[in-house]
Amino acid sequence: MLKLNTLTGMGRLQGLTGAYVINLDSSSKRWADVSSQATLAGMEINRVPGIDGRVIPSTQRSGFNEKAFLRRNGRQMLPGEYGCYRAHIRALEAFLSSDYENAIIMEDDVELRNDFTNRAEAILRAVPSAEVVKLLNHRSRWCRTVAVSEYGDAVGRCLHGPQGSAACYLVTREGARKLLKSADNIEFPYDMTLERGWKTGVSIYTVRQNIVELSERSAMSQIADRAQYRAVKLRGARKLATHFLRVIEYARRIRYALS
Repeated sequence: MLKLNTLTGMGRLQGLTGAYVINLDSSSKRWADVSSQATLAGMEINRVPGIDGRVIPSTQRSGFNEKAFLRRNGRQMLPGEYGCYRAHIRALEAFLSSDYENAIIMEDDVELRNDFTNRAEAILRAVPSAEVVKLLNHRSRWCRTVAVSEYGDAVGRCLHGPQGSAACYLVTREGARKLLKSADNIEFPYDMTLERGWKTGVSIYTVRQNIVELSERSAMSQIADRAQYRAVKLRGARKLATHFLRVIEYARRIRYALS
């Protein structure tokens, strides 16, 4: 079983894999809920303070390529997306400052299962070359399986995407370092950046079936609702460049999945 220990000061940490949960200061109820679930699952978790992008003026967004984001996504970046991106970077930095060899990074709306840690450990054994493994996705169509863990979890790469969600993933130290190299050039939401192994150089895999799920807490998004996403979308001819770039991204995804 993975040994997941709470971060305590600057002392030496024991165990191979740390567990980090991103949680806004204003969301104490979410933290209480996920902490309770972690206890039942036999996990100890480290809290990573979330970043509320709504309090950061757009002119003060560091490392944000506004023109590239608009062109590649066909819409403006929402404040909540920027905060989410920076919070995941904070979690990766916290992991690299620890003595853990690997980390499970989660958002606070994940519903933990009792067998979660055992299955996560088995996935790492099944795909030793992996630097990131997504443990939760919104979709996993056309998944090319490369290994099956001892718990029966199929792991591979998907030809179709984006898969959506950065709510729960495994990451090695090398994977975290590679992700941080592109941290100051934000061109996509974090969940899409996480999947772009063809760009970041990360050896990324995904489970065919989620080994964790989103909880009832996820029903209330802390990033944006559908109306807010629609309000910042480009329309008509202004989005032609986005469609062209998406075709290129899709081709790169397929080539990466087959590699």
